[in-house]
Amino acid sequence: MHENSFKSTVLAALALALAPALSQAYEAGVESDNAPVAATTPALIPMTAQVTAKLPTLDNRLQKTDRLLKNLSDNSDPLREADVWGRIRSGYAIPDINNQLVANHVNWYATRPDHLARTTARASRYIFHVVQELEKRGMPTELALLPFIESAFNPQAFSSASAAGLWQFVPATGRDFNLKQTMFKDDRRGVLASTDAALTYLQRLYDMFGDWQLALAAYNWGEGSVQRAIKKSQALGKPTDFESLADLMPAETRNYVPKLQAVKNIIANPAQFGLTLPVVDNQPYFTAIDKTSDIDITVAAQLAELSTDEFKALNPQFNRPVIIGGEKTKILLPQENAAKFTTNLAQWGHALSSWTTHKITNARERIETLASKFGTTADVLRQANNIPQRTSLRAGSTILVPKTSATMNKDITQEIADSATMLLEADRPERAAKTLRRVAKGGKVQAAPISLVKPRIQRGGGNSRAKARH
Repeated sequence: MHENSFKSTVLAALALALAPALSQAYEAGVESDNAPVAATTPALIPMTAQVTAKLPTLDNRLQKTDRLLKNLSDNSDPLREADVWGRIRSGYAIPDINNQLVANHVNWYATRPDHLARTTARASRYIFHVVQELEKRGMPTELALLPFIESAFNPQAFSSASAAGLWQFVPATGRDFNLKQTMFKDDRRGVLASTDAALTYLQRLYDMFGDWQLALAAYNWGEGSVQRAIKKSQALGKPTDFESLADLMPAETRNYVPKLQAVKNIIANPAQFGLTLPVVDNQPYFTAIDKTSDIDITVAAQLAELSTDEFKALNPQFNRPVIIGGEKTKILLPQENAAKFTTNLAQWGHALSSWTTHKITNARERIETLASKFGTTADVLRQANNIPQRTSLRAGSTILVPKTSATMNKDITQEIADSATMLLEADRPERAAKTLRRVAKGGKVQAAPISLVKPRIQRGGGNSRAKARH
């Protein structure tokens, strides 16, 4: 009785809250269709495409309301699913498409079980979190499969357009969504930050177009490009749905939604295609731990009793061998390893970090000279700072160097971490020539140009997002 009473109360409240919006939808629908609708007609809620386009906010509100009503039922409790894949299937909400492109991509995945196995194994670390965030926002759960297309669930994926991370943000779009990109970290690769930004962006695109397929096209091609395609089609008196606009899209975008549909079909029924998905428990894989002081990645992995590779898989945003502390710094660890980390940290009797920063003041400083100054090797400094061979540091550069007795107890400040830059230039020709002569004595010389600056291509400027393939 109490449960039924509660549901009735919630339903009544939702009806009152939605009454003005439903009235607005009704009026807009009448105006759009130029035909009167009887007040008793039950077809008010399934709105026309024209009304949905005019009222994306209302459509989103109805979507979230439907999700809430489902969760009121014990049979719709997302946690009742034993496996995350089942939870995703139960939340499919984007209209299906069925064309030859979808069939082609289904065949591609179905004939590459090794690729699917690698991708789903990587996904098992992150996908529960993504699904949970989608459900909180009332968004279709098949969007959790989008990193299959973007990055093959590899957070270290980096494209020729400088797009990075699970969700493949280019630098400019990343900054638009407050994804910090510094010498020490790149939040485009961070699991929590990039997922939040991607879902916020996708929801914004849906609110803009009132259509998930067009929102996905805009995520790939840019909202400006999709808007121009819509206007061009409207001017010709043609429809503006995804499949109708496909001929105006570049090949990558034309295939983008069919690829997601293909993955969606496979996840819906893998046995139909002779495939088996790994079991991914319907529970959190990781938990977040606050970190307020500097710690080396190797030390953090050791305290958590994890391999360095597994630690980096959960914390791929950190660009250097040391994690800078701070109130907002978090590290992700598997549930069982978080307790080990806390226990081992309390018993740790050594320094947590062995690195500090050094700012170059000379007009040019060679790595070999710095290595000698700080009692290390040039290879160690190059590896820690991602410095290419045959390059020197210009004045104003900040790099990591081993701590000395004077800096052993000092952390790198947030100000330094946020402002640090590294300015490189190729060694002087005469120095490079000497190096080549020395190498030539011992064997074959391979000359290659040095590219120190990657081009920056913005997401909205056309088809600029060639993906990293795995």
